[in-house]
Amino acid sequence: MLRLFFISLQIIDRTPHSQNTDNLTVVTGFYLMGFSNTWELQVLHAMSFLLIYLVALIGNLLIFTLITLDGHLHIPMYFFLKNLSFLDLCFISVTVPKSIENSLSRSCSISFFGCVLQVFLVILFAGSEILLLMVMSYDHYIAICQPLHYESKMNKGFCMKMATSSWLIGGLFGAMYSGSTFSLPFCGPNEVHQCFCDVPSLLRISCAETHTAVDVSVAFGITLGIFCCIATCISYGHIFSTVLKIPTTEGRSKAFSTCLPHLIVLVIFITTGMLSYIKPPLDSDSVLDLLLSVLYSVAPPTLNAVIYSLRNRDMKMSLRKLLTQKHFL
Repeated sequence: MLRLFFISLQIIDRTPHSQNTDNLTVVTGFYLMGFSNTWELQVLHAMSFLLIYLVALIGNLLIFTLITLDGHLHIPMYFFLKNLSFLDLCFISVTVPKSIENSLSRSCSISFFGCVLQVFLVILFAGSEILLLMVMSYDHYIAICQPLHYESKMNKGFCMKMATSSWLIGGLFGAMYSGSTFSLPFCGPNEVHQCFCDVPSLLRISCAETHTAVDVSVAFGITLGIFCCIATCISYGHIFSTVLKIPTTEGRSKAFSTCLPHLIVLVIFITTGMLSYIKPPLDSDSVLDLLLSVLYSVAPPTLNAVIYSLRNRDMKMSLRKLLTQKHFL
């Protein structure tokens, strides 16, 4: 970590270049790969990402605000949802605004420290979100399968511990990934084949033949993802078996409409993220790399905002009540 801090202090400006000192090349910045070299397509990409970002921004801010202001939503389910909205808002803000700026300015540069920060924050928010989604599946399991024990098991102290643990573990993984990745030497070229700084793309341009520390960090991350996926599947297995026993069609549809979107987003998030890190690196630019990165960094925050703001009856009632109060005021 001291070496990481020392290298970051060598940044002179935000223009990527390399410096030769005593036959050692120190990369002080990187170039991010755009989606196209055509100006019209760059503008189209920027407008598309801006629209997606606005949807995620408005949806997650709306969820966060409504849960904060409405006392009827101060229950464990919406406490976790509030944390998820804040995570999604931070997660998508790390990568998308920079990508839009690069497309419109035709400058794909990012400073060394900016790249370090992107890797750290992306891993922090991604790891925290995976854990939080797993905790939310457990919350759904207790609410549906053990409703009589819900208040005792999902008490305020337990919820606070679960949310705090998600953030701390995500931060730990972020420090591991960024520290191990940027402790490697980068000899150039300093072109990252991705629209943001991520570990697989940075390993491709590192001149180190072995990167054991990074491999260990990736192994821990994949293990965490598999564990969360298995735990979530177990929770939903019990949920679906309980739901199928509900005699009324309305009750079954309500339970499925609550759980299925959450499960779909989690599966997309984990599978695309794991594929990005475990697939063999390619020497040439790949559209699949860009697609996978967009899916795991952009799709979940946007889908969560749409699912929990537009499709949630309690959220719509809270918004209607808030607008009514404002109208009377």
